[in-house]
Amino acid sequence: MPATLARKEIDDTAFARLEHEGRLLNPLLKAPTGKSGRFGFRGELALRFAPRLADEARPPELTCDQVMAVATIGEKQLPFFAGYLLSFEYLKDVAEVLGDTLTAGGKYFLFCDNIDLSRKYQVPYKGAMFYVLPIFESTVYNEMLELLYLEKNDLKKRDTAGKLDAVADAALRFDVTFDTITYAEGLELMGPVRNPNENRPV
Repeated sequence: MPATLARKEIDDTAFARLEHEGRLLNPLLKAPTGKSGRFGFRGELALRFAPRLADEARPPELTCDQVMAVATIGEKQLPFFAGYLLSFEYLKDVAEVLGDTLTAGGKYFLFCDNIDLSRKYQVPYKGAMFYVLPIFESTVYNEMLELLYLEKNDLKKRDTAGKLDAVADAALRFDVTFDTITYAEGLELMGPVRNPNENRPV
């Protein structure tokens, strides 16, 4: 699809503000999917920007990584969003950045590196409900397949957009409930934040 056409389509979705703010980074996918009227994004969501020095574009200070999300053309809210956070604390940043794109009926999944591996929670915030889960399988994609009982082999032949459609469709049907806690309670329960640079070769 020509870039100008994809740009026009994203402007008519809940991604429009995020795109104009420069928050949709390093996309594996930022385009209409195979499902009519749906626009998909896989990449990183910038949560906090570093101060700009002159014309130097600096990487964001904080991101939500491995994001999988879809929007419906002509609608202002995101029905599905999933991503990885180094710390549960950053749920607040995700909710504030997504802001008016959140809806009470949306399915929002955050895999956090510093919550108890045996626990899953629901956390209401900004009028939306977030599913907060530990990360076992190293990637949000694998975690979502596990959570939604999707077979990786069944999706192998699909392209990136097709895989996202399958995950989003299953996520929108997800109706399992977990313990509900407040954001403040989550801050009390979370563990230390891992240094993502440790054990990396210098």
